[in-house]
Amino acid sequence: QVFRSHLSISSVSDQDASRAGLQPVSRWKAYGLNGYPGFIFIRNPFLPGCQRHWVKQCLKLYTQKPNVCNLDLHMAPEKTIDLWGQSKEQLRRKGFSKCEPRSLLEKLRWVTLGYHYNWDTKKYTPNHHTPFPSDLAFLSEQVAAACGFQGFQAQAGILNYYHFDSSLGIHVDESELDHSRPLLSFSFGQSSIFLLGGLKREEAPTAMFMHSGDIMVMSGFSRLLHHAVPRVLPNPEGTALPSCLDQALPSDLPAGSVIEQSSEEDWQVCAKYLQSSRINMTIRQVLAEGQNFPEESGTEIKGQAPSEDGYHQENGRAKRHRANTDS
Repeated sequence: QVFRSHLSISSVSDQDASRAGLQPVSRWKAYGLNGYPGFIFIRNPFLPGCQRHWVKQCLKLYTQKPNVCNLDLHMAPEKTIDLWGQSKEQLRRKGFSKCEPRSLLEKLRWVTLGYHYNWDTKKYTPNHHTPFPSDLAFLSEQVAAACGFQGFQAQAGILNYYHFDSSLGIHVDESELDHSRPLLSFSFGQSSIFLLGGLKREEAPTAMFMHSGDIMVMSGFSRLLHHAVPRVLPNPEGTALPSCLDQALPSDLPAGSVIEQSSEEDWQVCAKYLQSSRINMTIRQVLAEGQNFPEESGTEIKGQAPSEDGYHQENGRAKRHRANTDS
């Protein structure tokens, strides 16, 4: 069922790959599945230490305003301005007792970037948009180009934050106006089971593991397939964190690198968070080159928050955040 996927090695220079924190594309191990044309699974292509940058960004930077998160539904705006600052000391001191109160970062379930999805109408709108992070856009452009999609534009992202009792129900990512561009998925931290289904919800899925650093690309036929994450599992090495997260960044990053050095204190907070968590970034291009939103989209209410309904589950009961139905 599994075969090696051919990548477009000449589309990404070794220098650009390195600037994004990636190995040369010629060294990537990419696979496809029979019966799922357009699906590409890339086993951890990150350079040593570079996963740490993306973990820190997802916890410290991308959680900041004006980006939107699930906590905005329940808390006053001033309470969600600095989730990292309000959580880092509590996380650093955290033990392993389930009785300890959770920090705000541990209550985080999703963050949206770029075009923010309207969870009630299931549409993106032009008037609910914030700047997309330039480092994440560069990473996404290189991965897409290596998979044969030159000129990919990262316009919207959903970050999902999972714990061992979390899951993501079966769904299809179909709200983007341009389905000819791929969906990119990046995983960090603990492992998970990923189910890749069919065009119909009732089709039996294929199950696979996703480990820290793995990337999935859904394009072509596979772009609109049902998929789900039913389980988050401890990394199979049996250690608190996967060994690929043990190495720190080298001190001599290449010129123009989007990867930033982080303090050991910051990484200690990230590492403590990841001991029981997994972070997933899904990146999409919403509009084709030169495409505009339908005229009626301009009437949507800016900043409309999702209602409490959806697929993110914990402890066997739905937490119901509609944001996770499209990630």
